[in-house]
Amino acid sequence: MKNTLFIILQYIVPQHWLSRLAGKVAECRWPWLKNNFITWFIKRYDVDMSEAADPEPFNYESFNAFFTRELKADARSIVNEENTIACPADGAISQMGDIEEGRIFQAKGQHFDLVELLGGNTNTARAFKNGKFATIYLSPKDYHRAHMPLKGKLKNMTYIPGDLFSVNGTTAENVPRLFARNERASCIFETDAGPMAVVLVGAMIVAGIETTWAGQVTPLKRKVHTHNYLSKQKTITIEKGEEMGRFKLGSTVIVLFGKDSVNWNKELAADASVRMGALLGNLTTND
Repeated sequence: MKNTLFIILQYIVPQHWLSRLAGKVAECRWPWLKNNFITWFIKRYDVDMSEAADPEPFNYESFNAFFTRELKADARSIVNEENTIACPADGAISQMGDIEEGRIFQAKGQHFDLVELLGGNTNTARAFKNGKFATIYLSPKDYHRAHMPLKGKLKNMTYIPGDLFSVNGTTAENVPRLFARNERASCIFETDAGPMAVVLVGAMIVAGIETTWAGQVTPLKRKVHTHNYLSKQKTITIEKGEEMGRFKLGSTVIVLFGKDSVNWNKELAADASVRMGALLGNLTTND
């Protein structure tokens, strides 16, 4: 009954208005408000501030600055063996496996469409048909920056408007096409493993998605919009383990590779905890 009510409320509440309001509060710099909010959040979600580059919560100018805080330089190690793929974020594996005939497994019989996830571009989606996917859920207590699984050259980024459902396990099991209906940014890279997609999925109360090359990409005018980068004079290449984006509150990262290009770490499965930089998988050339 509790979960049913939670799902019903997801459909009823004004998702974008609520998220914009949360964004205003999260950017507030009034010390009495942001400090109390930060204190409550740390206690509520048991946030480990010892890993932060600045462990003093009240030094952050806003809640968003605290939430997207930088880690100490040695807080995470990036797998550096040849042909390894690094996990892009702290969190938990929601699902991972094969993309089967253009369908991606969500949870308990729920699937979503690869083409829809990538904004309706069939040419882009074709490169990932029958490939691999990994979905990583970032909980409130997690470090909320996303990093590169492999060194890659940015090909394009597509902003795709959509809903802002929560992305936890309950909604994944009960909201059809969850990750293909929520607002998101699809980033396509050229890598040694071939095409790689890193999709940053927005969620309820998420006040913005940022990338290191474009700044905040949401909210924008609510229509699909693609930025192409390979045609520009200066190409954008990002090293494995380097930051590529961040969430201003909660969300999910989905990583896609093409057919026969990678194998996932066999020790990982749904609900497994992961840390940014840990071994997510290997290029098939390593087999």
